[in-house]
Amino acid sequence: MVALPEGTKMIATGVVTPFFVPVKVTLMLAFLISLPVVLYQVWAFIAPGLYAHEKRLGLPLIIASTLLFITGMAFCYFLVFGVVFSFIAEFAPKSITPAPDIEQYLSFVLTMFTAFGVTFEVPIVVIVLVRFGLVTIAQLKEARPYVIVGAFVVAAIVTPPDVVSQLLLAIPLCLLYELGILFSRFIKASPERSKATQDA
Repeated sequence: MVALPEGTKMIATGVVTPFFVPVKVTLMLAFLISLPVVLYQVWAFIAPGLYAHEKRLGLPLIIASTLLFITGMAFCYFLVFGVVFSFIAEFAPKSITPAPDIEQYLSFVLTMFTAFGVTFEVPIVVIVLVRFGLVTIAQLKEARPYVIVGAFVVAAIVTPPDVVSQLLLAIPLCLLYELGILFSRFIKASPERSKATQDA
């Protein structure tokens, strides 16, 4: 909260807020630590329905997904928060002394962390869709206008009602979508999946 005036402190307006705030922080930390295990369990559920060569994608996907989620959170923490909080603080009238409620602040932070973490998973989703033959690169390119509109809609929903934070989410989402398409060029769709899709 470096954007707050010097000497300003956050407050707790709820009776049980001082108890639940550390609990929420602990749960978020536990989620990050257990994320690779959670992703592995999801993969273990899906793997029996995959071909042998597709199962080899498991470990790279788990590692990449974990790193991208953490990267998204780091991007949010080191860049987005500083810009957004400074932007909001500049619009506060001089007669108002900001004193954010710690619970609302934490909820906002966790929401933003989750939003950016999920956003940074977009390249993985794109690559998996192409690898399993569910979509083609041509189809992804055709969907580009809808993705751009969808990115700004999502950004408008999950971020504060200011243009800066919306742009800081929507633009990376669009760029990561393009990055996924770029990497998909080096990945061939599974022949079995492509044949099954054509037969269907």
